[in-house]
Amino acid sequence: MKWILRERCLVGLQETQQEFYLHIHLRNTGPDDVFLKVLYCGIDHSDLHQIRDEIHMANYPLVPGYEVVGEVVELGSQVEKFKVGDLVGVGCMVGSCGDCVCCNSNAEQYCNNMIFTYNGIYHDGTQTQGGFASAMVVHQKFVVRIPDKLAADQAAPLLCAGVTAYSPLKQFIGSKKSRITAGILGLGGVGHMGVLIAKAMGHHVTVISSSDKKKDEAFKSLGADAFVVSSNAIEMEKAAGSLDYILDTIPAVHPLEAYLSLLKFDGKLLLVGVSAEPLQFNSSNLNLGKKWIGGSFIGSMVETQEVLDFWVEKGLKSMIENVKMDHVNKAFERMERNDVRYI
Repeated sequence: MKWILRERCLVGLQETQQEFYLHIHLRNTGPDDVFLKVLYCGIDHSDLHQIRDEIHMANYPLVPGYEVVGEVVELGSQVEKFKVGDLVGVGCMVGSCGDCVCCNSNAEQYCNNMIFTYNGIYHDGTQTQGGFASAMVVHQKFVVRIPDKLAADQAAPLLCAGVTAYSPLKQFIGSKKSRITAGILGLGGVGHMGVLIAKAMGHHVTVISSSDKKKDEAFKSLGADAFVVSSNAIEMEKAAGSLDYILDTIPAVHPLEAYLSLLKFDGKLLLVGVSAEPLQFNSSNLNLGKKWIGGSFIGSMVETQEVLDFWVEKGLKSMIENVKMDHVNKAFERMERNDVRYI
């Protein structure tokens, strides 16, 4: 294990998407740092966005990965909530200013100086590198405890996809409404988490998809209550005005008009998918039905711990497939073909 204290071997991805191995020296473990050996790391569409520089912010060589689960190897002198050997997780961020309204409200993900787990910049000007790696050093505030009853590979997708769905949905916990009707738009990584979480909260869940390819899976594997094919005008008309909220997980440009028609009076369209291009809608559809469009971005550190504990409490299970790091490029290709189940 001593070699890991000196350097780590990372999988870097060039602009050409050809993988190559790097040896990058970790910073020394500071007083508030957790040094962890990486065991699992999730793969999702956001990694592809970054690798391809679709949002024009990538710095190469770029090491993706922010659904990281690892084993604690070393702790800083001020770290008391973890011990060597603990199973821990790192999500989408590894730093923030710590002194703004967002940081002081346990909403660090909205801090103007939030530092992404990879392709971000630390306060000292060095670039962050992600979990496609053998090890990481992370400030303790941005490390979460993996519950004893949760397997490491099951925990990984909760650190981004899971908390991305959980954060906007937790507002409905404790609702006095007798029956909340939920729509989950898109059945990818975040979407399947949304179905599981909404069902565990007791909501009546309708999956909305552009085709019926995943209909059986939605019912048999995820427990959805209804399924609407958005390209089927008859099905969309029947579902009009039936939903209290829609969790929109689509990470690409798509029309919003048709989905707004599915909302009840005072219904909410919750956007969590990130589109590289503007989304358009007719404002009169909002005004005349007192409907709302809102956005949500990943989740806070408190919410990340909450969703891990929620998963164990409700006995939920992520639908995952494990692949070796040597096959990461093939995994990306399969993800583009929607040939992945799910993370």
